[in-house]
Amino acid sequence: MAYAYRTQRRTVVPAPAPPLIDPGTLILPPPPPPLPPPPPVRFFAVPVAAAPPYPVLVPAGPAVVASPVRLNPAVLIQMDQQRTQALLQFMDKEGLVPTQEEEMKRRDVIDQLKQIVLTWIKKVAWQRRLHKDVVASTSATILAYGSYGLGVHGCESDIDALCVGPYFATMEEDFFIVLQNMLQSRREVSEIHCVKSAKVPLMRFKFNGISIDFPYAQLQATSVPQDVDIFDESLVVADETSWRSLSGVRVNTRILQLVPNLKNFQSMLRCIKLWARRRGVYSHLLGFFGGIHLAVLAAFVCQRHPNASLNVLIAIFFDTFLHWTWPMPVILQDRSIPFKSPDLRLLMPIMMPCWPFEFCNSNITRSTFRRIMEEFQRGFNMTKDVGRVNFGWSCLFEAYPYTKKYDHFVRIFLAAPDGDELCDWVGWVKSRFRSLLLKLEMVQGFCDPNPTEYVDHDVAEPNRVFYWGLLPNETVFIDADSVKEDFMRSVNKDLDGDKSTRCKLELSIVESMQLPKCVQIDSGGSKGSKTCWRILDSNHMRKPVYSQHLPQYFVGYAASDRGYQSCGWIDDQL
Repeated sequence: MAYAYRTQRRTVVPAPAPPLIDPGTLILPPPPPPLPPPPPVRFFAVPVAAAPPYPVLVPAGPAVVASPVRLNPAVLIQMDQQRTQALLQFMDKEGLVPTQEEEMKRRDVIDQLKQIVLTWIKKVAWQRRLHKDVVASTSATILAYGSYGLGVHGCESDIDALCVGPYFATMEEDFFIVLQNMLQSRREVSEIHCVKSAKVPLMRFKFNGISIDFPYAQLQATSVPQDVDIFDESLVVADETSWRSLSGVRVNTRILQLVPNLKNFQSMLRCIKLWARRRGVYSHLLGFFGGIHLAVLAAFVCQRHPNASLNVLIAIFFDTFLHWTWPMPVILQDRSIPFKSPDLRLLMPIMMPCWPFEFCNSNITRSTFRRIMEEFQRGFNMTKDVGRVNFGWSCLFEAYPYTKKYDHFVRIFLAAPDGDELCDWVGWVKSRFRSLLLKLEMVQGFCDPNPTEYVDHDVAEPNRVFYWGLLPNETVFIDADSVKEDFMRSVNKDLDGDKSTRCKLELSIVESMQLPKCVQIDSGGSKGSKTCWRILDSNHMRKPVYSQHLPQYFVGYAASDRGYQSCGWIDDQL
């Protein structure tokens, strides 16, 4: 409160409130020198920590700037340890780290797959009428990659396992027919799918309840040992498809070689992937990050701060990439990695750390770039203050509140006669989502493609629904019919006509108040399904196949892949 006097004016300042941090933990500056005698002019009153709670007069003059209060380094270390421990406890509570029992179950699956593959390759060698010594000595192997290969898998994560075989085992006949039939005959295997036409062809199935992604690579060798060196310069890869299949394993292996502290890297990447999923920025097909992108970004931070704690690494991650001068490429530190100028169309170029040193495939658009940067800003604001005593990690990982952010949504409704057909249809349409996103950006300026898939329970037929947010606080001018017409041209390209008549695609604009009450538009509520194209087991879709080398020898059934002649990347790399 201020009081005016005839000869002087003074301000009464109340004593300061007790500090949030115990003063005993602070390093205070030395006491100021004695004050000079007050001249007969205006005075201001300021508090002194050690003085009684009444004002002390000091001469008026330049503004008094308090010396910054520095935390004791020992206190900072203690706070950092506490926040790191709290984050590890949060990870355990969220199920990000599998139990020992779950780990053993996954190892057992890999071991069994290796035995199946070894039996398979000897069978193929015999069918090829190779010399008995070759049949006895030949082998194939399994190489784990993706989240499991990096050691960042969770309790519900699948396993990416690359099958690597010798020159005589072809993909079309031996992998997709002989091996597929061997797997299908085993009681441990269920829900087997094939993705023949993707850039990385693979089988997808469940083995003892664990989902497996199972691509194939063919080497120009008579045998592939269990400990094959995929960086051996003398190694000859059979074709471009096999090279792409091997790239995931090569990238994984190189990242693990380059990070200085593996445990910190794995914990950090687990957290970053959960953050991206909860905040709606984790889906390669929808224009956000895939696993490979986040793995390289996390490794980049770990390389530059090898001694940082997990708490500090998370804070530095947001700081680094919020202030990164995009589109300058992110390249890991290694003498073997050259600098390359990225394609100008890449908004967030991230280089793979192994030859041929290409940039990660990216679908990021102007809209998704904006969303990613907003999330970097939010993460930075929440983690930048290392001295914040009331910090809670759960806030950083809160689900993105779509219904609070957007008043209007693009509703994409997909339906099919049965569940198998729906799996095919959703996978096919998702591989074309980028064209829809670009169209919406062109007519509206911004669109936020929520990666979460929902189910409309008011509809009897099997269905999936997507809700994409439109620019908030803006009038929506979208001709839904025109947008749908353009999108359907992309969807129908290379699509069997019968498929387009059996399955539905509806596109409309809805307000948030029109959304079903059962739909909670928050990301991270459920694990998004991976894109897949299923080979049906009905007899009319299968035909018997006999060996080209032993015409009377039946090798198995080949399933039709009609209706899906080309498709994009599988949803999330790594």
